[in-house]
Amino acid sequence: MRFVSTRADPAGQESPVTFRQAVFTGLAPDGGLYVPIEQPELSGLIGSFSRETSFTELAERLTAALFADELDPQAIRRVACNAFFFQPAVRRLDRGLSLLELFNGPTCAFKDFGASFLASVMEEFLLEEDRKALILVATSGDTGGAVARAFHRKRNIEVLILYPTGRVSRLQEQQLTTLGDNVAALEVRGSFDDCQRLAKEAFLDQELRGALNLSSANSINLGRLLPQAFYYIYGFCRLERTPGEPVMVCVPSGNFGNLTAGVYAWQWGLPVAGFIAATNINDVVPEYLATGVFRPRDSRKTISNAMDVGNPSNFERLLQVFHGEVERMQAVIRGVRIRDQETRKTIRKVHQETGVLLDPHTAVGVLASHRYRRASGFSGQILTLATAHPGKFLDVVEQAAGVRPQLPPVLQEALGKQKRSTELEPRLEALKTLLLGRYA
Repeated sequence: MRFVSTRADPAGQESPVTFRQAVFTGLAPDGGLYVPIEQPELSGLIGSFSRETSFTELAERLTAALFADELDPQAIRRVACNAFFFQPAVRRLDRGLSLLELFNGPTCAFKDFGASFLASVMEEFLLEEDRKALILVATSGDTGGAVARAFHRKRNIEVLILYPTGRVSRLQEQQLTTLGDNVAALEVRGSFDDCQRLAKEAFLDQELRGALNLSSANSINLGRLLPQAFYYIYGFCRLERTPGEPVMVCVPSGNFGNLTAGVYAWQWGLPVAGFIAATNINDVVPEYLATGVFRPRDSRKTISNAMDVGNPSNFERLLQVFHGEVERMQAVIRGVRIRDQETRKTIRKVHQETGVLLDPHTAVGVLASHRYRRASGFSGQILTLATAHPGKFLDVVEQAAGVRPQLPPVLQEALGKQKRSTELEPRLEALKTLLLGRYA
């Protein structure tokens, strides 16, 4: 596979980059996001997977199909085995709705999958080339913890995480601020959009690019985005359904990297009928699907905080997939907006009816799935991504369901550690001074 920027001139002669180059560059020099020039045809490979195929095997075979020209078979096996010592699970919630549980990794959130793959593949490349890299990443919640854990003690890699003060849960903050070693955290006095803007400005700053080998672990990085497509394929293969029964996938969406990965899997040949983009009141993409107008704006705080994004960066990739035509996107993606009050009611109702506790992001997806089914008359199966363990949102879930979730041991351990972070004003000059003083 070869990649170009979303902002490349279609009539120009821009040189494509390799996967390795895209992984370490993160953001393209022109400020765009790297996208495949052509998507591979993998329908035959996808069709060869069965319900008995392990996630590690599936990941290894897909990685080989995508990147065999850049990683030898032994390296591909090391990456798959080192990255995926955990796997998703499919849980039937009702007759037509199942959850793809993606919180079985070390930080109990879906972002463990992409972050773990990226860390493993970066380490493989860096050791081969005998060089070092600095990972700079902005987080609205779960990304920070997933990246911190995935890259912790990886050789030849330093990690710096930017997060908005007061806008992540205590548990999320503990996961990204307590590891130490090669992982450091910056507490930015602002919103996630401020953190994301700072990271983008740093990647485009010529002085920083010249002094540091900067790269990103956000979903702007293809090395994190592309492997997220793997669990869509795994979930589809594991789903209980009658032969030929159509499948929709519902994705709780914030920065829209997760949904983009699912759309890529669809382009590779995953035979799903379409996607439901489930958002909270930060609904710029559902609004675009309804009106054809994209209006980015400041994010608003909700109980599903990892989705509090007012200007989702991966929307550029979705526009590229659908050639900038809203009609094409509407044919594949449906948008549904859910309010906090509805999210709380869904957590309570699902627990009362099934005994299952949902985190607020997954609850947004579950209600959006039901709402889409009622509005469209869809009669097939809906696979809803369960993006985080309910224990990561103890207070919200307990207030909604009347039951306090049990914390997995990895989350309990994080709460007992000492927070270590550095406060930062949301200005590029402040970030530059810190980066050059600490890492140059």
